[in-house]
Amino acid sequence: MNIQWYPGHMTKAKRNMQEDMRLVDLVIELLDARVPSGSRNPDIDRLAAGKARLVLLNKSDLADPQRSQMWKAWFEKRGCHTVLLDSRASGAMKEVRRVIEEACAQKRERDRRRGILNRPVRAMVVGIPNVGKSTFINTFAGRAAARTGDKPGVTRGNQWIRLGKGVELLDTPGILWPKFEDQEVGCRLAVAGAISDTIVDPAELALWLISFLQREYPQLLCARYGLEGVEGEAVAILDKIAAVRGCIGKGGEPDYGRTARLILEDFRDGRLGRITLEAPEE
Repeated sequence: MNIQWYPGHMTKAKRNMQEDMRLVDLVIELLDARVPSGSRNPDIDRLAAGKARLVLLNKSDLADPQRSQMWKAWFEKRGCHTVLLDSRASGAMKEVRRVIEEACAQKRERDRRRGILNRPVRAMVVGIPNVGKSTFINTFAGRAAARTGDKPGVTRGNQWIRLGKGVELLDTPGILWPKFEDQEVGCRLAVAGAISDTIVDPAELALWLISFLQREYPQLLCARYGLEGVEGEAVAILDKIAAVRGCIGKGGEPDYGRTARLILEDFRDGRLGRITLEAPEE
């Protein structure tokens, strides 16, 4: 399966991000906690060079908690302040505000020495499509300040959002990169919903996910679909799930498209359990 997706508006968004970077003190990068490395745009490190960095591992309520702690330590070792986050939970925003202040402490001190007091922190919010940037901003702001959606590509232009006197956020469109050198990365992102479902084959994607779960989380696969075991080819497991869930088409044959969509929705909504698709050592 060859996955590539780079709509034209992303080229303009990347150019605007580069121009606006000089206006901000802090770059807040939202990543999908289930795909922390795969959901990092490799261009961000270059574009944000010299800026304070905050990584928010979003959707951590859906991710494997042990692996999330490993990823948190991995990012902090590389100089990024890091918070595990469910962007829908307003209670988590107090910790985000605290870490923003911590990340910008040097900036505050420079302002103080220059006689500049109470200037708000200006932060750019970046991340790939459908990682939850707009939901985070709305929860952080306590109001509907940014457009949200359950599919990639909802935010199309930059917008400043002022949050009282302390913080100003610049929302940016989700940006992928023009080519996935490693198709495993593309599969992980597609499974997590960061790539439009209209350009991928759900059956192929579900087979990839089943193979991964057979290796890494067999007990969750068995528990969710009432399977006695997960040995054998992924397509045989797909057949069993189709039978268990009644996804049968004409002539009594398994309806692979329907079964695949069911499995992908179960993963994305957390019904399969808390799963992370990669570990730091990878």
